[in-house]
Amino acid sequence: MLKIGISLVALLAATPALAEQSDSIVVTALGIEQPRDEVGQAVSVIDAQTIETRQNVSVADLIATTPGVRFNRADAVGGVTGISIRGAETTQTLVLLDGVKINDPSGIGDAYDFGNLLTGNIRRIEILRGSNSVVYGSQAIGGVINIMTGEPGDGFGGSASVDYGYADTVNAKADVSGSSGIVAGSAGAAWFRTDGISAAQGGTEKDGYENIAAHAKLKLSLADNLSLDLRGYYIHADLDTDIFFAEPMESTDSSKLNQYIGYAGINLTLFEGKLTQRAAVTWFRNDRDYFSSFGDYGYSGTNLRFEYEGVYQPVDQAKLVFGYEHESPDYDFYGFGSGGAKANIDSVFALAVVKPFTGLSLTGGVRHDDHSQFGGATTFGANANYTPNGGATNIRSSYGEGFKAPSLYQLYDGFNGNPALQPERSKSYDIGFDQSLDGGRALFSITAFRRDTRDQIYFDGVIPPFGQYINLTRTRAKGVEAAVTLKPVDALTVTAAYSYIDAVDRSEGGINEGKLLPRRAKDAVSVSADYIWSFGLSAGATLTMVGDSFNDAANTQSLDGYALMGVRASLPITGSLEIYGRIDNLFDEEYATVYGYNTYGRSAYGGVRVRF
Repeated sequence: MLKIGISLVALLAATPALAEQSDSIVVTALGIEQPRDEVGQAVSVIDAQTIETRQNVSVADLIATTPGVRFNRADAVGGVTGISIRGAETTQTLVLLDGVKINDPSGIGDAYDFGNLLTGNIRRIEILRGSNSVVYGSQAIGGVINIMTGEPGDGFGGSASVDYGYADTVNAKADVSGSSGIVAGSAGAAWFRTDGISAAQGGTEKDGYENIAAHAKLKLSLADNLSLDLRGYYIHADLDTDIFFAEPMESTDSSKLNQYIGYAGINLTLFEGKLTQRAAVTWFRNDRDYFSSFGDYGYSGTNLRFEYEGVYQPVDQAKLVFGYEHESPDYDFYGFGSGGAKANIDSVFALAVVKPFTGLSLTGGVRHDDHSQFGGATTFGANANYTPNGGATNIRSSYGEGFKAPSLYQLYDGFNGNPALQPERSKSYDIGFDQSLDGGRALFSITAFRRDTRDQIYFDGVIPPFGQYINLTRTRAKGVEAAVTLKPVDALTVTAAYSYIDAVDRSEGGINEGKLLPRRAKDAVSVSADYIWSFGLSAGATLTMVGDSFNDAANTQSLDGYALMGVRASLPITGSLEIYGRIDNLFDEEYATVYGYNTYGRSAYGGVRVRF
């Protein structure tokens, strides 16, 4: 594996320069649509075609093939899954779904669990790497993951698919979309179930999983300059699992999740299009229930937000983005006692995008958040992008500050909470270079980065009587990210991503000073290739290699690196009917992303898709 990894790294390094996506528009950098040559930050895009072609079930598995990302999953599909960007904590990743912030207010660190987010109705994913709290506020320390379902299309159409495979797994989904007059809408549903495998390594009892998801969008164009957006998403999941006690042990434990996501917004354009405004109310609720041999317990987290955003562009060379947000996160807990807490956060922000001359775009901004518990936090950010040739070459750099408010659990838990906690703070720097060659047939990108984090929240188990959360840890992450997309002929697409991340604990005098942060492999490589034959057959493969890491902060429990190969194919039978299939972990690699938890060996699946 090491030799293969070195060869791939050398191949990437020898390429003239490195790029991530051909998508010319991104929305995550400022929360509005922007051309790529206006963005100085590193953003990767996974589009609808890639999602369909790869055939991945889990959103986390797709994201893990992009630069700078590490993920860990405790259990098989459906198990708790965290995403780390550029070596940050999984709690320091901000996640949006159809414009709604979905980090869980009832979680220990407000992290979003990707275990129950499947690809069923997802059509686009953007991953912004680097601190960006000016735009998004708390938690955007490592980066932002923006997940989107399909937009309503013209006319009427839809698709449906079902596949079956290893462990009696069934994966079915359907979408419809249409428009008529002032109304446009889309809706979809997905169902996934599997007998699964034992969550505990070495176990024999299968732990099954079922996931039901549904989404809907409705847009009403009330006037040329006025529209109404309604969006909703729902997930229900049932998981059988094995209890964690030192190491996972076989048991009959299970959990249930219900997740509700809602968005209602109004869009208004004034002054001949120079001022666009958006006002919205968003709602997120996450109910988690656990059924254990030790007793039943559960958490409920809710976040109600009001958002106002304005974009004023008096001339083509300048625009101002400004806004106000109010959110009210709260959580409740039952079992082993009961409790709950609430907070209020008010935020204002402003950013300016200026193009002083052709090819140069400068962005800078400031944000202030006022938290009902710890007071205020002010963050700054700036980035630049210069293209001398209309976007074929982009030289970019960015500076971003991030902060993460202590979670309600960390502040108010009756056993371990600490109301005196202060927010975690970060400073992030990167510089990068993108190049497009031969009319876009070769896209290359390379980025170097560094992030310093202070006042990171740490659980000190020594503080009597039960331990307590304190602001103690300092960390530093630095590294290099590279990506390439090649399309030498129309039928062949090759993509590759590599990242080196050196993430260490820098807490002076701390017991883990100088140690690598847990579950952050230094090296990771992903290479994908897909070819479409003249008679319609599409065949492809993805190779993902991840280096060694440690499971714990003390670096005493190692996790071996691994290499996974997946192959896939699809064949159209008619213009509207297609058959497809894949084999995951082709070489039956034994590996773990969390110590003691099982992962799938070689597994095969096949299905049929219809479009209308």
